Amino acid sequence: MHLIEIIIIAVSLAMDAFAVCVSAASTGMVCDKRSMFRLSFHFGLFQFMMPVIGWFIGLNILTSIAFIDHWIAFALLAYVGIRMIQESLNEKEDIKRTNPSKGMNLVMLSLATSIDALAVGLSIGILDIEIWYPSFLIGIITAGLSLVGIQLGQKLGKRFGKRMELIGGFILIIIGTRILITHLFFQ
Repeated sequence: MHLIEIIIIAVSLAMDAFAVCVSAASTGMVCDKRSMFRLSFHFGLFQFMMPVIGWFIGLNILTSIAFIDHWIAFALLAYVGIRMIQESLNEKEDIKRTNPSKGMNLVMLSLATSIDALAVGLSIGILDIEIWYPSFLIGIITAGLSLVGIQLGQKLGKRFGKRMELIGGFILIIIGTRILITHLFFQ
């Protein structure tokens, strides 16, 4: 597998993480360096780990879960998106907002945006290609694009305020729906 092919795969896998970072950062909850690092690091880490896991799992087990992986991604993204929409519609400013860069929200978002990388890892294994170099590049590129997404989201959040949290919630639901539709109708 050539470097350019790996980069193309990595960028395409990172697009969901990029969109989620734009959405999450626009809420104003990802505003310090620590939360920016956590979000981009975990997205990159999960994108690194999932191809490796897919590579190790092998064809038999992956085909057993392939019929539900898209439902899992949809459910996780829809759940976080609905919570963001609810929080944006709540008139009280003193409510406790859910930070997408902490706890279970971080894990759910990281997992939801990296499920496709599991199938990529399986494909790499079938082609009998060593997994570590492609996985490393996928993780690094995802982390970098996640940082870019966070910075873009912060700018949008400052400009459009609370409306971006509402839009961000809808974006997460749309991403989840796209994943679901793609797997149900185009594979």
